[in-house]
Amino acid sequence: MDKYKLKKKLISMILPAVFLYLWNYYAVKIGNNAILPTVGMVFYNFVHAFDNFVGLGSIPKNVAYSVVRVLLGYFIGAAVAFPLGLSMGYFKPVRNFFENFISLFRPIPSIAWQPLVLGWFGIGSLARLFGLPYGPAFAVWDNFKLSMIFLIALGAFFPIWGNILFGVTNVRKVLVETAKVLGASQLDIFIHVLIPGAGPTIINGMRMGLTASWVCLVSSEMLPGSMSGVGYLITHAYELARMDLVITGMICIGIIGALLDGLFRIIMSRYFSWENKVK
Repeated sequence: MDKYKLKKKLISMILPAVFLYLWNYYAVKIGNNAILPTVGMVFYNFVHAFDNFVGLGSIPKNVAYSVVRVLLGYFIGAAVAFPLGLSMGYFKPVRNFFENFISLFRPIPSIAWQPLVLGWFGIGSLARLFGLPYGPAFAVWDNFKLSMIFLIALGAFFPIWGNILFGVTNVRKVLVETAKVLGASQLDIFIHVLIPGAGPTIINGMRMGLTASWVCLVSSEMLPGSMSGVGYLITHAYELARMDLVITGMICIGIIGALLDGLFRIIMSRYFSWENKVK
């Protein structure tokens, strides 16, 4: 078994190794860091991650701001999508009332909302929303603009809402009817029948919503007033022709996104592995 796992890991490393080789080969051949930096330049950025890169801040600092923004927007989007998806999936009148209206906004990309969101929120932030006095705490929380959080929440909302609606709608009716016959209340049906029955689809929707939140992050951090974050780092590094920093930021987003996605995969394999055996 150990030899099999080792062989599997070695095979999985072939493609990344080929990719890094080709990347570095063509970077050296082109010889222009403003087009394609070498692997060594990007690696140098990670080794010196705590340096203040061209006045844009350190990599951990920008990553931390981005992670907090994503999680704030994600949980707000999920908090709205979860009860709405459940109620629309279970109560047909509620679905008929909301579905067509919400579906109108679903195809609109987050970047198209930027002008409107700026008009709504301006440069308002959590620090201003909660009336924090000027000082160190204000300087930190002023980085979390309401417009950014709104765009991220909007991006997270649709995949979570859509998957919950689909999952609840496809829960077998016999389970719901049996629960009613046994005297279950509406709350019991939601907690003990609908949520477990639609569990795999709900978790998949939460996973997709988190991915969408990261996609919306970069566009939200391009908004006026942004002074931190990975998207901010990528945008301004591009303006300074620092493609090594652009790629560094992209790798950071990829790694963090993969780690968070891995958490959902662990949850699905640990608590919903029965789904594959039932079919």
